[in-house]
Amino acid sequence: MNRRVFLKNTLGSLMAFIGISGGTYYYSRNIETTLLKITEETISSPKINSAFNNFKIIQFSDTHIGFHYSLEQLQELANKINLQNPDIIVFTGDLVDEPNHYNWDSRLTTILQSMKANHGKYWIYGNHDHGGYGTDIVHDVMEKSHFHLLQNNHVSIEQDGSTIVIAGVDDVMLGKPDLDATLQHTDPNLFTILLAHEPDFVEKTFSYPIDVQLSGHSHGGQVRFPFIGDLYTPAYAEKYVQGKYILNDEKLSLYVNSGIGTTRLPYRFLCKPELHVYTLKSQMS
Repeated sequence: MNRRVFLKNTLGSLMAFIGISGGTYYYSRNIETTLLKITEETISSPKINSAFNNFKIIQFSDTHIGFHYSLEQLQELANKINLQNPDIIVFTGDLVDEPNHYNWDSRLTTILQSMKANHGKYWIYGNHDHGGYGTDIVHDVMEKSHFHLLQNNHVSIEQDGSTIVIAGVDDVMLGKPDLDATLQHTDPNLFTILLAHEPDFVEKTFSYPIDVQLSGHSHGGQVRFPFIGDLYTPAYAEKYVQGKYILNDEKLSLYVNSGIGTTRLPYRFLCKPELHVYTLKSQMS
């Protein structure tokens, strides 16, 4: 650990202790965790055909149900998603916090089923989905909820004779991500979106014909302070933490969603739960 990182961590921990143990405790635990932020992004590319102009994709991530996030809150989220009238819904991992300790309730499936998208719903595994013996349980719930798993594979979305590709890799930490298998038989000239739970996986994405990577995992840090930023992020979310990054000579865009729920600590400070709404825009005349 270098001196800069040490000072950041030390100062950050001190400020977190002072802040959360004082007047911000109630706010960070009980208020900000409920303040959903809807982030709207426009994605344009010459590879997007006019048939996909104004095509809407919604991303939600890291609900961590069971750790200070309830099914009632998930129902509210589903209602807000449906109000957006999305063409596609993508979930980028970590459905419940501890699959082996969670009291699985059929209402979870009902709520996920209620989410509607014109061209389908897709998801990928996160580390918490594979952890706690959750792999098969989470898969069963998502399948019953009509979410299609992208685990080192892809789907072609067709509209008015044009196609885009939605691809997904297995979780980096506890799965076996394989980009070669994921993109097998895809056309590199087609606009391609990759779902990858861990944002730092983008360092591997560089070498492939991928236009956009959508990730979660970081929770945006959950607790952030002015001038310091995030105090802690998990492995594989240390370089790319929150928001939009333009990479690979502007050929690749990475969007890191700050997640819906919390993990480890039930706090959010200057880091609201986030729902992403992406609108595709064609550059074709």
